[in-house]
Amino acid sequence: MLQWISANQQIIYIVILMIFVGIEVIGRVPSVLHTPLMSGANAIHGVVVIGAIIVMSKAAADNYLALILGFLAVVLGTINVVGGFVVTDRMLEMFKKKTPPLSPPKGEETK
Repeated sequence: MLQWISANQQIIYIVILMIFVGIEVIGRVPSVLHTPLMSGANAIHGVVVIGAIIVMSKAAADNYLALILGFLAVVLGTINVVGGFVVTDRMLEMFKKKTPPLSPPKGEETK
């Protein structure tokens, strides 16, 4: 375990730095913009789905752990992508002009 940590020390530092930068960036986003940004980010999550499919295709047929984790990544990534599109579509519906229902001409009564 210690050999792995020392071999990947630079990557571990980068991941820790990314966590702090991400918290700092997200913490400064106003709450009004949070939902649109997150729905867009979820829609972009399709890159993860493609990456998981590529990793699964490179895994050995007897490596069940890699295949199961890859399958879970594809399923969860797909759910995230679909959710991002649904939320974005709902938000865009809020900005469309609503047409009033057609009313009968003045002077005519409905029977």
